[in-house]
Amino acid sequence: MKLVFRSSAVADLKWFRSYCSSVFPEGAKHARQQYLQTCRTLVAHPLVGHPVSRDTPVREFAIPRTPFSFVYYVTEREILIIRVLDARAERPVGPIV
Repeated sequence: MKLVFRSSAVADLKWFRSYCSSVFPEGAKHARQQYLQTCRTLVAHPLVGHPVSRDTPVREFAIPRTPFSFVYYVTEREILIIRVLDARAERPVGPIV
């Protein structure tokens, strides 16, 4: 399995990096380590996240000690990250995919 970040997650990743480097710089190194560990966990255990709803295969998995989480779904060969959500922001309305 490999992680693939869809284009819809690119702006989210930019905000994650910006938050870690400018808004919370003293925790940037730790947040990066948590991010990398979460990526490794997803690759090793793709279904670790909780289902977003019963109607979709989309799952969500929190990045520990940060306000962010991966929203993703699993195919035969890939784990597709469709969003990196900030828990403090308003949740998207409608389908995430």
